[in-house]
Amino acid sequence: MEDFVIAILRSGTPLIYVALAGVIAQRAGIWHLGLEGLMITGACATVLGIVLTQSIWLALLGAIVACVLVSILFWFVVEKLKANQIIAGLGLSGLGLGGTALAVQSIFGTQAAVSAPFGLPRIGSAFGAFGSLSILVFIMPAIVFAMWVLLRRTRFGLRLAASGEHPFAARGVGVNPSAMRLVALMIGGVLCALAGAELATGSLQIFAQNMTAGRGFMGFAAVIFGAGHPIGATLAAVFFAVVGALGIRAQLTFGDRIPHDLLLALPYIATVLGIWLSTQLRGGTRANNAFGELRDQ
Repeated sequence: MEDFVIAILRSGTPLIYVALAGVIAQRAGIWHLGLEGLMITGACATVLGIVLTQSIWLALLGAIVACVLVSILFWFVVEKLKANQIIAGLGLSGLGLGGTALAVQSIFGTQAAVSAPFGLPRIGSAFGAFGSLSILVFIMPAIVFAMWVLLRRTRFGLRLAASGEHPFAARGVGVNPSAMRLVALMIGGVLCALAGAELATGSLQIFAQNMTAGRGFMGFAAVIFGAGHPIGATLAAVFFAVVGALGIRAQLTFGDRIPHDLLLALPYIATVLGIWLSTQLRGGTRANNAFGELRDQ
């Protein structure tokens, strides 16, 4: 049972960080489909930083700076050049996937996986079997709580929600929606850098091309499934992680009796079903509200 919980925490922590990045962008009025590109940028920058500087803290700082700069570029394209958010986000994901492959090829002269001599600090043997988990897993609940407080219990969160839902009204009270979106995307860039760092150097110490394998899009799905709420998105990300862990456990239990590709696809199937279910539930709620208003009239 402990191994199962550890597997959930290892696979779920990067999803939670990237889902929180999607939540804060969504609150600012941006549907962030570039999470995949930011996540793999953070993973690549962390591993390359460790190899080049031999310091995990400098590597994390480099990953954060890289993801924040890419987030500023995304904001410029969407806000200043008035590009479509969906197309710009998909372009950002493509830029991250292709740019990291180009960076590895340019620095090391190969497209093979790059190994780091060490990874993130571990929690420690005082936590027993959970001691192999990284420090980013340990602080993840605090980050989730801090995001909930920031978005739901502060003036900044109120202004951010106003900028996303009623930008003209926000301007009327002196709030700059464009600046609020920039801040939101920069915070999301930090979270995506942590997600990539945990994925690449949390349990592993390696960077490989396309190693995110759609986790950024799963994080975006968690935002939709969780109705844009930090806690809801976190629970949705944990659900996807549980499904993925069950798929791994099923491979070990059933062997060749169940197709291997089907088991690997379980998290993505759960993602599609989760989006469909949340869409149906919210659509039904809107329909009931509309029916109630017509009946009252």
